[in-house]
Amino acid sequence: MSVPLALVDFVPVILFLIAAVVLQRGLYHRMSKGAFALFAGGTVMTICAGLTKALWKLLYALNVCDFDRLNQAFFPMQSVGFLLSGIAIVALLTAPQKKNTVYAAAPAVFSGTMIFVALLVLGSLGLYGGLGVLAAREKKHGAAVLFWIAFVLMLGMGYLSSRDFTQASMNWIAEGVNLVGQGIFLLAAGKLVRK
Repeated sequence: MSVPLALVDFVPVILFLIAAVVLQRGLYHRMSKGAFALFAGGTVMTICAGLTKALWKLLYALNVCDFDRLNQAFFPMQSVGFLLSGIAIVALLTAPQKKNTVYAAAPAVFSGTMIFVALLVLGSLGLYGGLGVLAAREKKHGAAVLFWIAFVLMLGMGYLSSRDFTQASMNWIAEGVNLVGQGIFLLAAGKLVRK
C-alpha cells in the first residue's frame, strides 16, 4: 500500500461527511427528533468508520504501525452506521414526523461478517433508496437517479471488497469507485435540499 493511495482514501470520507452535513441541515426540520437522532448518529458512525480505515491505511503506508484494530472496526461501524441512517430515512418516508416522536434502535453484538453484510446492504438501501424516493416525491428526478447510482456504486464497493487487495491495481479501482460514489452522493444531497 502506498502513501498516495492511503491519502486518497480520506477523500471519499470527506465527500460523505459534506453530504451528511448537507442532508442533516436540509432534513432537520422535516424529521422528528428521533428520526433525526438516528440519521445524525448513523452518519457520524459511518464517517468515523471511514476515518478509522483511512487512518489505518496511512499508518500502515508510512510504516508507523499496523494498527489492525482500526481496520477491524471499519466494517461493523460502517454497517451499523448505514443501518441507523437507513432506518431514519425510512421513518421519514413512512411514519408521521411529530416533533416528539422518538425511535430507538440497538443492534445486537455479533462477531460474524454476514450479519454486517446484511446490515450494510439494508442500511444502504434505506439511506440511498429512501433518499431517492424522497427526491422523486419532491419532483427532483435528477437527485433521485443520482441517489440510486450511488447505491449501485456502494454495492459495487461491497463486491470489490471481496477481491484480492494485495494487488495495488485493485486498491486503486476500489478507491476510484468509492470516490465517484461519494461524489455522486454529495451531488445528489445538494440537489435534494436545494430550494
